[in-house]
Amino acid sequence: MQTDSVVPLVLRTAGAWAVSLLLFFPLGWLVLTSFKTELQAIHVPPLFVFEPTMDNFAEVQRRSDYLLFAKNSLITSIGSTILGLLIAAPAAYSFAFFRTKRTRDILMWMLSTKMMPAVGALVPIYVLAQTAGLLDSRTALVIVFTLSNLPIMVWMLYTSFKDIPAEILEAARMDGANLWTEFRNVVMPLSVGGLASTGLLCLVLSWNEAFWALNLSSAKAGTLAVLIASYSSPEGLFWAKLSAASLLAIAPIVVFGWFSQKQLVQGLTFGAVK
Repeated sequence: MQTDSVVPLVLRTAGAWAVSLLLFFPLGWLVLTSFKTELQAIHVPPLFVFEPTMDNFAEVQRRSDYLLFAKNSLITSIGSTILGLLIAAPAAYSFAFFRTKRTRDILMWMLSTKMMPAVGALVPIYVLAQTAGLLDSRTALVIVFTLSNLPIMVWMLYTSFKDIPAEILEAARMDGANLWTEFRNVVMPLSVGGLASTGLLCLVLSWNEAFWALNLSSAKAGTLAVLIASYSSPEGLFWAKLSAASLLAIAPIVVFGWFSQKQLVQGLTFGAVK
């Protein structure tokens, strides 16, 4: 009987390790390749024992000005997250506490816009940005990133606001609170967890956004996604330098995600995890 209980445990443990290694392998291989020379990176069979070099990281900074692209990613990610929260919070408040017969239809329509391929909106958005003189500008990226994440932000905050007991709001209204006072002094303090989860998740999504960054920006306002794409050239792929650039691009957000994983998990489950 004891053997019967041990075998499933061993199988589950082995399966968990196999899945973990499968998920970690691309990142681990990326780290190894970033410390190789170009010849070592394309060596067959692959080299697991080699003398590491930091030349790739120095070349990335010398050739591409990594700090500029990192600053653009930071500004556009934080800016779009703050702007999105400023728009999504009042909208979610309205949907959660002043429902109409069309509220659910509107929410479902907002969410359905995320199912449309981004390339379907590329031409009109590109023309609008060009007409407004916003091509290759952080302003354009902040606006587009905000609009791209807004449906998710509204849904997540709507789910968070719905969990607030109606009795608390009724008590605030009986005490003479108007809509703004109720929203600022009651709803927002009680929804700090939902706001944090929403903000963190959308910060990560904005940081990782590549499609709009590649099509609306270049050297001046390009994010780290543009930096990585620049290492693909007609001469071929420079795997070692590409890996170094990729590692520099993902390292900040990976560290950030590690320290905020609890809030990110809650955000990914739309507030279902308490």
